[in-house]
Amino acid sequence: MSAERKIMIAVNGPYIVSGKVPLTIGVIGTNARGESIKWKEGRSFPVSEQYALCRCGRSKTTPFCDGTHLRFDFNGTETANRRPVMEQAEVFDGSRMQLFDAEELCAFARFCDPNGRVWNQVADTEDPQVRRHFVHQVGMCPAGRLMAVDKDTGEQVEPDLPPSICAVEDPSWQCSGPLWIRGGIVLVGCDGKRYEIRNRMTLCRCGRSENKPFCDAAHASEPKFHDGIE
Repeated sequence: MSAERKIMIAVNGPYIVSGKVPLTIGVIGTNARGESIKWKEGRSFPVSEQYALCRCGRSKTTPFCDGTHLRFDFNGTETANRRPVMEQAEVFDGSRMQLFDAEELCAFARFCDPNGRVWNQVADTEDPQVRRHFVHQVGMCPAGRLMAVDKDTGEQVEPDLPPSICAVEDPSWQCSGPLWIRGGIVLVGCDGKRYEIRNRMTLCRCGRSENKPFCDAAHASEPKFHDGIE
């Protein structure tokens, strides 16, 4: 029986990942207009039973922790709201679909913007083409800030994502992004309590988020976060 795939958050320290979780580089791909339209898989790292990922943003061996957090006053205090994300979200009601938007979780990946933006698309989701764009773009949001719900079934429409972690790179914005956690991996806080299990979420790895452990797009603000991964 395989070990549970899990991420433990160390007090003012790294993310301790266990359960042989695959780790890759995930690159935001854009079109000629600079709009985010696809994810490109970068290189993969050897799969280990357990490994530690940097949370302070200063490791020289990113995405892995090298102990740098011990040499300066890194404050990793978790401040995120622990209520279920759908309860935190603003709801946009459309013709066939609803859009749930938990804005505090925004990781600035910008898949929401093409084709007229998802907040406008939801009103016209009786149109099959608009609905396809809407569901696709919402599902590409790595943070799970955006969630699509089918009004006929009441069910959330989610992409099928394997349990894995991507260290995000954002060449269009010339910065490195968060850790994209996929496929319902368990996340355990410093207090030992589990966060809501979700298919998509992004964890801060620049060390500057004010919504720890989640990304709040601080990596995209000046000075932009660069992790040095090649």
